[in-house]
Amino acid sequence: MADFDLGSSFIPALHKPTALLPITKHHDALLYLVETFPVTIVVGQTGSGKTTQIPQFLEHAGWCAEGKLIGVTQPRRVAATTVAIRVAEEYGCELGKEVGYSIRFEDVTSAATRIKFLTDGLLIREALVDPLLSRYSAIMVDEAHERSISTDILLGLLKKIRRRRPELRIIISSATLQAEEFLNFFSEPSEGLEPADSKANQIGSIISLKGRTYPIDVLYLDSPAEDYVEKAVSTIFDIHNTEPDGDILVFLTGREEIDTAVQTIAERSTNLQPGTQSILPLPLYAGLTTEQQMYVFDSPPENTRKIVLSTNIAEASVTIDGIVYVVDSGFVKLRAFNPQTGIESLTVTPISKASAAQRAGRAGRTKPGKCFRLFTEDAYQRLPDMNPPEMQRSNLAPFILQLKALGIDNVVRFDYLTPPPAELMIKATELLYSLGALDEYAKLTQPLGMRMAELAVEPMMAKTLLSAPSFDCISEVLTIAAMTSVGGAIWVQQDGSKKQIESARRKFAAEEGDHLTLLNVYQAFVIKGKKESRFCHENHLNFKALTRAVSIRGQLKRYLERFGISVDENLKTPREGVADRVRRCLTSGYFAHAAKMQPDGSYRNVEGGTVLYAHPSSLMFNRKADWVIFHEVMETGNKIFIRDITKIDKGWLIEYSAGFYQTNPR
Repeated sequence: MADFDLGSSFIPALHKPTALLPITKHHDALLYLVETFPVTIVVGQTGSGKTTQIPQFLEHAGWCAEGKLIGVTQPRRVAATTVAIRVAEEYGCELGKEVGYSIRFEDVTSAATRIKFLTDGLLIREALVDPLLSRYSAIMVDEAHERSISTDILLGLLKKIRRRRPELRIIISSATLQAEEFLNFFSEPSEGLEPADSKANQIGSIISLKGRTYPIDVLYLDSPAEDYVEKAVSTIFDIHNTEPDGDILVFLTGREEIDTAVQTIAERSTNLQPGTQSILPLPLYAGLTTEQQMYVFDSPPENTRKIVLSTNIAEASVTIDGIVYVVDSGFVKLRAFNPQTGIESLTVTPISKASAAQRAGRAGRTKPGKCFRLFTEDAYQRLPDMNPPEMQRSNLAPFILQLKALGIDNVVRFDYLTPPPAELMIKATELLYSLGALDEYAKLTQPLGMRMAELAVEPMMAKTLLSAPSFDCISEVLTIAAMTSVGGAIWVQQDGSKKQIESARRKFAAEEGDHLTLLNVYQAFVIKGKKESRFCHENHLNFKALTRAVSIRGQLKRYLERFGISVDENLKTPREGVADRVRRCLTSGYFAHAAKMQPDGSYRNVEGGTVLYAHPSSLMFNRKADWVIFHEVMETGNKIFIRDITKIDKGWLIEYSAGFYQTNPR
């Protein structure tokens, strides 16, 4: 169980009399529908109380009899944790007892748990062990309108499971008007099953909760902003200097923008007039620890205005009390997978009209509010109504692998809410074949394919881990897998400390690249950092992120031991030639992410000739390397950056890629 050090008294701001929530007056109707129909679609604005109250209504009504669980899925880890904390407090229990949560690498549940919050991806993983999800009496799929791939696949699985378990109750909650689409999906006959009753209303029913929202003034710019981050910061100060009390919620696209904005606000707030209200900028994005995320829910100190700078997490998944002003950049980071190049990147794109409405709605929760849109009214009219579902723009390899492991061999005929494009399916199948997870008949290989599906990391890293014994570097690769799972949060940026971070990094630098540098950081942390509190501070390292890496490594090690792979940990001294073996092992998993350096210092990926640049945070930034493999891609402005880069030999690509590459005879 994760070491969770939040006392329940830590979040008084979250607690709100439940009788005031719009959902309360629908209590009886809701329970009647759940009792009567297998599928209930709940339409309600964020803040109506559906996420926190429906599981409690069901629990009080006896749906947890005979040790059954109520599962509530969320598209995001942040929502699963924050909502569980709130519901545990309302329920009056310690987190992890009757109310708990489970996200990747963090399980805060126990034998006593009755209401369990989890990411939809994690519930799919549970189906690997328990294909009919027989522990659950009711499953609520929250924020289904976000249409993440995991949500779409989970809905398809639940449709299949429902045929075998008619007593299972499925509740789908959505903030927009996609309710009919969800209901029709469950009413249609599944492949190879008897037709459903012709009357859709015998499968399910739709209930609409009217959220209480106050009027919201929406204001637009007269001309487009050149830099929306700078414009957001100046708008915050305009609001602070001219508008009455009330906290501000700002929507930006990602961690780097948010950190920059928080720092800029902190610097400029020193120029506020003496005696005026002070301001407290707080970040909210997925890379923060659960404890850091919880700060945004706390009431600000007296005479202080709270400013929450968030990604689209705060658009639908979580409700922050006290927000009166919303500043909307008009952009969001979305996954975009290019099947020609085989590269999936996070790309900043304009939001949809549906998202813009959701964001504005956060301002009118407690009293009339204002939404400042950092774009023109013309630009708003040109926005798409909705963004395409993730299923149509993502790398599908992890999901095809999971479907195969769930026994769904014919992935093309699986019941998708929106079928994925054929070229994405083909690309994913080719990659899984080259990784050795599928055979030439596209069947899951045993044991490799099944083990790759069970490991809680994406397929390329799963292959790397499972190849490590044959390269004699299993302990090292376990560490690298754990460190890359933590994300880019290893280094801490204190005020104006870019140069100091660079010199701290150089202490741990391995000339072969980022992966071996991460290994050096971890080993130094385990030997010194856990005992000396100064170590992390002096080296600009994030103690919490590294502690998390230790925990993730332990969990991945237990997976390998379950597969009968023993891990020799008596490796205190660096071993001869291990760096070379680790690089070969990484190539065996990441051969599809290979690139060649060009004379101008940029890279081209092997397949599509895309121009890539080493991210400034990478050790390979401004360094020479003929061939590299990379872990992650991100698009910023008009450049595509690669992160976590390691030098390799060209020959290894052909040796370890099982036919993915061939040499040109020229």
